[in-house]
Formats: sequence, C-alpha cells, structure tokens
Amino acid sequence: MNSSDFSAHTPAPEPPPVADDGTPEPASAADSLRVLVSCVLAWAIPGLGHIASGRVGRGISFALIVLSLFFGGILLHGKVYRPEPGEPLTYLAAVGAAGVGLPYVIAQKAGWNLGDIRSQSYEYGNTFTLVAGLLNLLIVLDAYDVATGRR
Repeated sequence: MNSSDFSAHTPAPEPPPVADDGTPEPASAADSLRVLVSCVLAWAIPGLGHIASGRVGRGISFALIVLSLFFGGILLHGKVYRPEPGEPLTYLAAVGAAGVGLPYVIAQKAGWNLGDIRSQSYEYGNTFTLVAGLLNLLIVLDAYDVATGRR
C-alpha cells in the first residue's frame, strides 16, 4: 500500500481560498460536480467514490468490507428489507439496507430479499445486511470529505 491511502501520512489540505474581505470564496461548479459524482459513486458501489478520488487502497478495503457484510447477511438467510405498507418500521430498515447502493437493488430484483425466518441465523443475517447499508452511508460521508480535500 502506498502512504496516500492513509490520512495520517498525508499532508494537511490547503485552506480554501479567501476573498479580500475575509470570507471564503465559493467552490467552482467543477469542484461541486466532482464532489457530487464522488458521493454518488460511493453510494452506488461501495468504495468506488474513494477509488475515483485516488484512494484506491481505502476504496478496495471499504468495498470488501461492505459487500462481505451484505452478501454474508444474505447467505445467513437474512432479509433485505423493503418498505411494506402498514409497517412503518420497515421504512427505516429499508433506508438502512438501501444504503449499500446497487447491491440492494440487485438483491431486490433477484429475489434474494426474503430471508428464512426458520433459520437459526436469520437475525444475524438481518443485522449484517442493515449494518452493511448503514456503514456504506458513513463511507459516503468519508468520500465527501476526501473529495472536498478535508481528508
């Protein structure tokens, strides 16, 4: 691994440009678009936002962790939640699980989302799929910080 993959070894980012009156200058449209694309990539495919920002080692690590949790949860017969009318808590669980991005959509379309409540590992599988989605949402925030130069 190279040292640019770890924030402890990278130099501090340069401060944002400041106008004559002391207020920070607004970011350019290209910078805003780059940050937005990085965040969308980070959500859609775990780790891709970091890879696009040049943090390849970190991106691959995040991808392996999140995808292992998500697909491991499915292999443990966990349910990949989707919103169900009349069940308000399923909306929260669906937001958590959908945080993993395109793998969530693939699991829904392929029919891997049902789980098996009779399985002894059902609750572990549920937990793994939810944690994968929530973890990826935190990784999206980290990708935002990397893209803006804060990390």
